[in-house]
Amino acid sequence: MTIALIDYGAGNLHSVHNALKAAGASDIAVTADPDTVRRADRVVLPGVGAFRACADGLRAIDGMVDAMEARVLGDGVPFLGVCVGMQLLATTGEEFGSHPGLNWIPGTVRALTPAPGIHVPHMGWNDVVPVADAPLIEAGEAYFLHSYAFEGDNVLATTDHGGPVTAAIGRENLLGVQFHPEKSQRYGIALLERFLAWRP
Repeated sequence: MTIALIDYGAGNLHSVHNALKAAGASDIAVTADPDTVRRADRVVLPGVGAFRACADGLRAIDGMVDAMEARVLGDGVPFLGVCVGMQLLATTGEEFGSHPGLNWIPGTVRALTPAPGIHVPHMGWNDVVPVADAPLIEAGEAYFLHSYAFEGDNVLATTDHGGPVTAAIGRENLLGVQFHPEKSQRYGIALLERFLAWRP
């Protein structure tokens, strides 16, 4: 089973790669090659940084978005987006202006609002609370680090940071998590184990 871990200059590739290995993956292709994505059995899109920079980096790789759409949306292979990789599933991101995402899951990525006792970025361990039937998402604690959050359809889990904040989204063969599985110790590795065994 080949996993395409997409390298578009905006990911925490090393730690995600190591976490996938710890979860039992043996054939991980860290790749910026669309043809590798077209052949992969699973696709993982990491991401750290600003929405616009990540979206631009992904689109700068000739043919990559087309390959992702063909393999993930067309062929239905399991997909995991992590942090900004999850946010890119949205229709639009509002970080430094309004910028188009992949529009795989309708929604907008908006800034978290500071409030008394509520700091931005949202950083550290927090509860993941499933709010919909999601075979891969279980209740537990995960590590978050973000200043923007998804608002829209297909929310699978939330966390609390001055109110509900999206922790996971998904539909069919798509899963996105705002938290970092690679930094979430046993909880994160268990999620990746379920992703590797997933047959949507």
